[in-house]
Amino acid sequence: MIERYKLTLLLATPTFLRGYLRKAEPDKLRSLRLVITGAEKLPLDLAKNFEERFKQRVFEGYGLTETSPVVSVNLPEPQPTKPGEHVQLSSRLGSVGKMAPGIAAEIREPETDRKLSLHETGMLWLRGVNIFEGYLHDPERTADVLQDGWLKTGDLGRFDEDGFLYIEGRLSRFSKIGGEMVPHETIESKIVDLFDLCGRDERPIAIMGVQDEAKGEALVLLSAVDIDLAELRKKLHEAGVPNLWVPKRVQRVDSIPVLASGKLDLKKCQEYAAENA
Repeated sequence: MIERYKLTLLLATPTFLRGYLRKAEPDKLRSLRLVITGAEKLPLDLAKNFEERFKQRVFEGYGLTETSPVVSVNLPEPQPTKPGEHVQLSSRLGSVGKMAPGIAAEIREPETDRKLSLHETGMLWLRGVNIFEGYLHDPERTADVLQDGWLKTGDLGRFDEDGFLYIEGRLSRFSKIGGEMVPHETIESKIVDLFDLCGRDERPIAIMGVQDEAKGEALVLLSAVDIDLAELRKKLHEAGVPNLWVPKRVQRVDSIPVLASGKLDLKKCQEYAAENA
């Protein structure tokens, strides 16, 4: 369709971008002028491989159904119109861009709602005309996320000094172990790097949290590839990963459950992780 209609804008999840890398020839996408991705974290290796193959940089954005949906987005840098003219940055690798016009944002401490400063990671709250009015016929759930006009996103993030937003992950993708918030996605990225699992067609691993009597929660590595627990611990320790971040158990699975959007099927993953717990 891109080739047939000479489309210039592509909006796609990272999962679909992987599909283009596997199946599309560069000439099929040569009409594109802008590629924007969202719905899940954009791996840096995917962004690099896509740009090398199709000569198109991938710009990451962020949004929610409850925000109609765009919150922030990276965009191509504007070109100066005259020599010496200052051009404001409009993209930064690793971020999900700057806030869209008309949206206010705050980063708050998840447990106390205390407002945090630049570079501090906490719960992202949003306010603006794009925020939804509530969930249909579900006042209790609505009250949980809408407070005094502010939307509690459920995502942990931070801002830098130039106003770029960084999403660290869903609160549900963190485990509280021994009083410390441990990020699942950060550990996943480290394991993918250490075991050279980049570039696979299907997601190879997922980190999940399960109840633990000693420290509240423990990590379980769901793996669709063979990974030895002793080797995993050794590599993570050698890489300087904190002890609390090291999985307690490896659960071998045929495949990592994902939704049609490419996001993890957290409910199914949790069921797998609970097996043999």
